[in-house]
Amino acid sequence: MRYATFMDSPIGKLQLAEEDGKLTHLLFVSHNTLEDLGLEAVEKETPLLKKTKKQLKEYFAGKRKEFDLPLAPSGTPFQMKCWEGLRTIPYGETRTYRDIAAYAGNPKAVRAAGGANHNNPISVIVPCHRVVGSSGSLTGFGGGLEAKAYLLNLEQQGIGGDKVWKAK
Repeated sequence: MRYATFMDSPIGKLQLAEEDGKLTHLLFVSHNTLEDLGLEAVEKETPLLKKTKKQLKEYFAGKRKEFDLPLAPSGTPFQMKCWEGLRTIPYGETRTYRDIAAYAGNPKAVRAAGGANHNNPISVIVPCHRVVGSSGSLTGFGGGLEAKAYLLNLEQQGIGGDKVWKAK
């Protein structure tokens, strides 16, 4: 059984979903919902979804740098490897799509790594916002470039960095 709930955040309304005690989705309602993806869920705030909300609120308040949640994203083996690579990017740092492709075992599969990033079902927690273009520019993000810039700037403040990201 899949359960879901919603939460407001500084980057917009989010939909969270879990199945069998593992987080399966964190979606930007302005871009996608479970219903849009053809997935059914019972509206219920389970203990895991409460914990997820708590950790996200701490993250947005600058008090959490890592998430401690059981995850169960669903994807191809290449996507799963890319998402695993995303979780190795430290808070406040960025990597390129080429870096993620290399982590997944195929450094030439840059576009496929971009596709995996685009299809990341657990955004923010699996930090696809930390991936930038080879020139260091902001590129696509499920919540929009303004949300991506917000998250990167939040993390820069958290590490005392001085880089400022801007959505163009």
